Amino acid sequence: MMEKKIAKDLLKIKAVFFRPDEPFTWASGIKSPVYCDNRLTLTAPEVRLDVEQGLAQLIKENYPEAEVLMGTSTAGIAHAAITAHLLNMPMGYVRSGAKDHGRQNQIEGRLEPGQKVVVVEDLISTGGSVLEVVDVLREAGADVLGVVSIFTYGMKKGLERLAAANVKNISLTNFDVVAAAAAEEGYIRPEDVQRLIAFRNNPSDESWIGK
Repeated sequence: MMEKKIAKDLLKIKAVFFRPDEPFTWASGIKSPVYCDNRLTLTAPEVRLDVEQGLAQLIKENYPEAEVLMGTSTAGIAHAAITAHLLNMPMGYVRSGAKDHGRQNQIEGRLEPGQKVVVVEDLISTGGSVLEVVDVLREAGADVLGVVSIFTYGMKKGLERLAAANVKNISLTNFDVVAAAAAEEGYIRPEDVQRLIAFRNNPSDESWIGK
């Protein structure tokens, strides 16, 4: 099963790292039992190959009519480039803001109005950043088929935001699968899984801490 294989890959290289007894603090101030840095996949060739082949497979299966891949900046750019190479497809990326020099592009690479685009993202949490990219592409006339990503938290807020914007996301793996794999592989205690799911269900409720 691809979800479990990728989950084990991410745990092995500590791209996903659980620390329920010593939570991380996100920029938003939320205490989190998990730290996720999928950029680490780029420096682990075996895992990188699993990830990029997996993304290519998701695109072929879920978005067979895709014409262009667009990466989110900066984390999605490398994944979009490698996956596009495997699929022999054009790719570009969307800047987080328009350049203040040159042609002031926010979309880098050629994009024709009406082209069918899939957005490549590394991580989906609340969905805000990927939806900004989708908006930019739609404003440029692209037909955004949806998103592929390496990992999703499956947070209620993110799912609701994506649904409201009519954006489909398909991920290689998700928080629940990675948490179960972490317990199975001995990275965390089996009883920690429910604490992690409690965090996932409501990140602002800190009652999972110290249990």
